Amino acid sequence: MTQPNVVVLDYGSGNLRSAVRAVERAGADVTLTGDFDTALNADGLLVPGVGAYAACMAGLRAIKGERIIGRRLAGGRPVLGICVGMQVLFERGVEHGVETEGCDEWPGVVERIQAPVVPHMGWNTVDVPAGSTLFDGIQDERFYFVHSYGVRDWTLETNDRTRAPLVTWSEHGGDRFVAAVENGPLTATQFHPEKSGDAGAALLRNWVDTLR
Repeated sequence: MTQPNVVVLDYGSGNLRSAVRAVERAGADVTLTGDFDTALNADGLLVPGVGAYAACMAGLRAIKGERIIGRRLAGGRPVLGICVGMQVLFERGVEHGVETEGCDEWPGVVERIQAPVVPHMGWNTVDVPAGSTLFDGIQDERFYFVHSYGVRDWTLETNDRTRAPLVTWSEHGGDRFVAAVENGPLTATQFHPEKSGDAGAALLRNWVDTLR
């Protein structure tokens, strides 16, 4: 069986090497690049991201990353966002009073988590909906988070016209936030699967298996 080819999008953000190695171990042939056509045509695209929302969006726009994501999804081609790479898929982010337009693939705002201790850093459980492909076999595992911001309100209404996205939640300090989304070709996790040990490795294998 040939390995699916995955591009890890290089736009100056994220711990790219660990993401590349993790996806390779999950059974994909991985290219690290910011090239428009290569990213557009790969079997799968992984969008990493660490740090500030505004800086990530600026880096993404510099390589027309938001257009790569949009065009892939329009053609039903899989995209996986990780950490800030998930957050930029939403409509906008607000950090330190600065509002930044995101890729707007989903409605919603990325905002500071309302917990006594921020950042939310370390291992946490997730609340997985029935029917998840991403979390198949690992629903009860813990995953590694490191973030101060998140999506605290899921606002997309499909009104049964299309299959409703599967939204996985987590909680920190009494505040709930989106931990993962499965929405047709568009998948994302707030946690870092590449830092989440065996559970994260299994999740990446589950994603790579959908590309075959």
